[in-house]
Amino acid sequence: MAELTLLAVVENLGQVQAFVDAELEKLNCPMKTQMQVDVAVEELFVNIAHYAYAPKTGSATIRVQPDEKSHAVAITFFDSGIPYDPLAKPDPDVTLSAEDRQIGGLGIFMVKKSMDDMQYEYREGHNVLKIIKMLK
Repeated sequence: MAELTLLAVVENLGQVQAFVDAELEKLNCPMKTQMQVDVAVEELFVNIAHYAYAPKTGSATIRVQPDEKSHAVAITFFDSGIPYDPLAKPDPDVTLSAEDRQIGGLGIFMVKKSMDDMQYEYREGHNVLKIIKMLK
């Protein structure tokens, strides 16, 4: 398990992605899977940076934990910002045109569709959002 804690600001996205990519490379993660994880990590970290502490800033911790038995990796995001469960919001109706759709929610929808599992809980004053991806 590896962990990175840093200020949750968009300017730190590159550091977060470099950290996650380095851990995925240690696991011999296929490039297609790594690209899917990169998109998910970007969406989730940017959401934390924009909304968790607004208008102030705070820290975020990203934990990468391989599961060798199931040949998967779990990436967990921790922040102590405003409690927010991104899984509670209904998925956007992607059959509607962009003009007819409500604003927001498409990024989380993409993460849910590209990951094998996604879990949220509010625990001990922290948002805990976990994505799990099979390393295939």
